Amino acid sequence: MTSAVPDSPASDPAVAAAEAELARLRAEAEAAEAQLKAAQAKAALAAAEAAAAKAKATAAPAPTASSSEDESRIAEASGGTAPQLGADPQSRTQGAAGSQAQGPAGAPASDSTTREQNPSEPATQPTQDGPLAAPEVEKVTAGYTFDAGTATLDLGALLNGDPVPSAQIRIPLPMMNRHGLVAGATGTGKTRTLQGLAEQLAAKGVPVFAADIKGDLSGVATPGEPSEKLLARTRAIGQDWKPEASVTEYFALGGVGKGVPVRATVSGFGPLLLSKVLGLNDTQESSLGLVFHYADANGLALVDLSDLRAVLTHLTSDEGKAELKELGGLSAATAGVILRELITFADAGADVFFGEPEFDVADFIRTAPDGRGVISLLEVPGVIDKPALFSTFLMYLLAELFEILPEVGDADKPKLVFFFDEAHLLFKDASKDFLAAIVQTVRLIRSKGVGVFFVTQTPKDVPSDVLGQLGSRVQHALRAFTPDDAKALRATVGTYPKSGYDLERVLQELGTGEAIVTVMSEKGAPTPVAWTRLRAPQGLMSPTPEPAIVAAVNASPLLAKYGTAIDRESAREILAKKMQAADDAAATEDAALAKAKADAEYAKQKAAIDKQQAAADKASAAAEKKAQQEYERLLKKTAGTTRTSRSSQKSPIEQILNSKSTQTILGGVIRGIFGTGKR
Repeated sequence: MTSAVPDSPASDPAVAAAEAELARLRAEAEAAEAQLKAAQAKAALAAAEAAAAKAKATAAPAPTASSSEDESRIAEASGGTAPQLGADPQSRTQGAAGSQAQGPAGAPASDSTTREQNPSEPATQPTQDGPLAAPEVEKVTAGYTFDAGTATLDLGALLNGDPVPSAQIRIPLPMMNRHGLVAGATGTGKTRTLQGLAEQLAAKGVPVFAADIKGDLSGVATPGEPSEKLLARTRAIGQDWKPEASVTEYFALGGVGKGVPVRATVSGFGPLLLSKVLGLNDTQESSLGLVFHYADANGLALVDLSDLRAVLTHLTSDEGKAELKELGGLSAATAGVILRELITFADAGADVFFGEPEFDVADFIRTAPDGRGVISLLEVPGVIDKPALFSTFLMYLLAELFEILPEVGDADKPKLVFFFDEAHLLFKDASKDFLAAIVQTVRLIRSKGVGVFFVTQTPKDVPSDVLGQLGSRVQHALRAFTPDDAKALRATVGTYPKSGYDLERVLQELGTGEAIVTVMSEKGAPTPVAWTRLRAPQGLMSPTPEPAIVAAVNASPLLAKYGTAIDRESAREILAKKMQAADDAAATEDAALAKAKADAEYAKQKAAIDKQQAAADKASAAAEKKAQQEYERLLKKTAGTTRTSRSSQKSPIEQILNSKSTQTILGGVIRGIFGTGKR
C-alpha cells in the first residue's frame, strides 16, 4: 500500500490565498507608482511651461516652442524633468532646478529624481514664488486625480503664484449628492461659480435648481460672449472655453415675475415653516400647529392665507369659543397674535405665494430630449424684500423633494442638485424645531439622490450641524474689517484640513474668481486644500434679454399647468357656509322667538282687553241693574196704591186731569151740558 503524498505548497489554500493577496498588493503598488510618476511628470511639465512663460516675459533666452514641447514629451515619458537643450549635464540639472524656481505654480521633480539625472551633483533646494513647495503641489495634483471611469466637474486649476494647468481641481460627479458650500464676500464670484457648476451638471444630464437672486444667473440660457481677456484667462488655466447655452426653465415665486408661477398651499407649507415666516416664538409656533390640527380634523382645507385667517377668526369668535376651548393649550390671546401677524403678512403682498394649483416639485427633475439636464431658475427679484419668505419657500421645496423621491443610495450621478442661495436668511432667528428639520432633511435627502449646495457669505452663517453634512467647499475671499469679521475668519480657517497655506492670510488675498477648495473624493476622503483659479462659465455672464425670457416662458409646457390660479372650496368658503347656516338658523330662531313673543303679547293684550270688556260689561250690567232698581223705586213711589205694576211717569197736567176731584168736576159739567145726568 502506497503512502499518501502530502499536498505541495502550491496547492495549499492558505498559500494560494497569500500569493493572491501578494499579487494584488504588488499590482496596487505598481499602479500607485505609475500614478505618482504621472503626477510628477505633469508637475514637471507645468514647471517647464511656467519657466518658459516667465522667460519670455523677461526677454531672457528661452527654448523654442517646439523644443519645449519635445522636452515636455520627454519629461512625461520618463517621469522626470525635461533637460534643457544646448547645455551640459551639470547645467541641465541646475537648469531644471532653476525652472522649478521660476515656475512657482509648478511641482518640480523630487530631489531623488534630480540626483538620478546627475549623480555627481548634490541636490539643489528648489524655491518658488507661490505658497506651496513642489511636494505639496504634487500632493494636490495627485489628490484631484481620480479614477479614469469617474465622471467629474472641473472647478479650475491650481494657483500657486501662477496657474498650474496640469493640476486641475475637480469634484467627482457621484459626490455631488454629498452636499457642499459656496461662500464668500459680496462680489467675489459666487454667482459665477454657481453658474459654472450648473452648466457642467446640466451637460452631464443632471437637472439643476437654483434661485436667481439678482436676475443675472439667467445668462446661463444664452451663449457667452468671448473676449481677449476671457480667452487669455481660460487658456492660462487649461480651459477649452467655447460659448454654449443650457436648457433653462424660468419660474416665479407666486407668479410675481415673468416665470411659470410656483405656489404652495398653506396646508402643504405646514405650521413649522409658516411660523418661521411669521416670526412666531416657540409657544405661538406650537399653537399654530394646534390650529392646523383642528383644520385637518374638521375637513377644512387650508389653501391660502384667507383660509387660515378664517379658521382663526372662527375660533376667536363667540361661535368658536367652545371649539377653541376643546383644542387645549391655545389661548384666545395667542390666537389673536397669530391672526394679527397673518393679516400683516397678507397685507404686505405675501398672500399671492399661497394657493392652487400647488407646484409639483417633480417638475424640477426634467431632462431635455438630447439628454441634458434642465436648469430650473426661480426668479425672485420681485420678492427680495421678503427674504424670510423666499428662503423658507426654498426649504419647503426641498422638504417636498424629500417626501416624494424614493431611496436610491449611492448613484453614479445625482437626480437633482439644489443650490440654496442666500442661505443665511434661512437660519437667521430659526427655532430649534426648524433647525432640527433642516438638519434631518439635509442628512437624509442624500440617499434620495439630491445634492444641496448652500450659497452664503461666511461658513458661520450655516449651523455646525448642517456644516458637518457638507462634503465640498468652495470658499471665495473673506473680508475682515471688524472684530466680528476677524473672529469669523479665524473660525472659518479652523474648519479646514491642515495644508501648506496660511489660510487666514490667503482667504483675504483671493482675487475675484479664485477660491480655496476642498472636496470629497470618490473614496469619501477630503481632498487637499487647493488655491484655485475657477473656470469661466460658458453662458452669458449677464442677464438674458427679457424678450428671450418671455418667449421661453410662453413656450413652456408647464405654463398651461400652473399659469392660472384656481380658487376651489376651502376652509374660508366652508366656514362661511357654516356661519351663514348658523346665521340663518339664528335668524329663524329669532323670528320664531319674535313671533312667539308677539303672540304672547297679543294674547296678553287681548286678555287685558277682554278683561276690560268684561269689567265694562259687568259695570254696565251693574249700572243697568241699579237704574232698573231706581226706576222701580220711583215707580213704586209715584204709583201709590195702584195695582198696575207698570211704572209710567206722568206730567203734572196729566196728574191733575187724572185726579179724582178733577174727574168728578168734569163729569158733572158734561152731564149738565148734554143732560145725561139723572135727576
